[in-house]
Amino acid sequence: MSLPDLTYIAAPMVNQSDAPFRLLTRRYGATLTYTQMLEPCKLLNDREYLEFHLRDIQALAQGSGDFDDFGSGWDGYARPLVVQLCGNDPELVVKAARQVQTHCDAIDLNLGCPQEHAKEGHFGGYLLGKQDWPLVQSIVSSMSHSLLVPASAKIRLCPSSDPMSATAAFGQLLEHAGASWVTLHARHVSAKRRRQGAADLEAVRTLKETLNIPVISNGNVRTSDDVRANMEYTQADGAMVGETLLGNPTLFMGGLPDPVLISLEYLDICKQLPGVASLNTIRTHVRHFVEFQWSVQMSLIRFYYF
Repeated sequence: MSLPDLTYIAAPMVNQSDAPFRLLTRRYGATLTYTQMLEPCKLLNDREYLEFHLRDIQALAQGSGDFDDFGSGWDGYARPLVVQLCGNDPELVVKAARQVQTHCDAIDLNLGCPQEHAKEGHFGGYLLGKQDWPLVQSIVSSMSHSLLVPASAKIRLCPSSDPMSATAAFGQLLEHAGASWVTLHARHVSAKRRRQGAADLEAVRTLKETLNIPVISNGNVRTSDDVRANMEYTQADGAMVGETLLGNPTLFMGGLPDPVLISLEYLDICKQLPGVASLNTIRTHVRHFVEFQWSVQMSLIRFYYF
């Protein structure tokens, strides 16, 4: 199976990886986008949930195509797309993946979610402990042998007295199970604090040196210069960016957009893709655009005057 362009990736983000925002990031340099993490049980048992997310996944392919100013209409930005799933049951994950695989270019297994509900449900980053490695291997192997599209995995640092070595070993397990690429957010899992210091880019570099499949680096990006520095240091095959991209969706092109203009552009896409992004999601995106620019301006003021 051929792989999508993994160079510049818009990360999966809860309630923020909607189709209008994915299109916005693709317009400004992202080569690949992810959906938010989807729950297999809901895809299989909640028809409203399935229909909502299918509508989101297929939105760009069904749009009006009124984007000639950006080169190639909808088709140029709808794909490639990765759908991210969570779960701890190989059969359920594969069944859910089959519901969406014809509308995307890969299925990613979330092995990094640090939130409390992931801890309670025993999925995401709470499958990184060595006792769960055989289960993870079974899930990824089932995905890679049962789906029409590549399978990948997004992970965090494995809990260990030597997390760098443990994470490299876990990466090898994923590779041998059939993962087509691995993304490492090089921080530890914590339900209370998603970030505990800077991401350990040395761990990404070690993982890249260990594996024969592509490795994507996630973390420590605030500017476009950070993206280049990150990839140069880690030698990763691509960079995945999350929260910084929420504030500046033009990051991969090195821009810093006017918050009003980028908000209007996003709202225009939402108007052309009705029923895809909720009102709360739209409001949150606009708030991120404005607050990010405010923080940049305040940083400049402090730099020059204090």
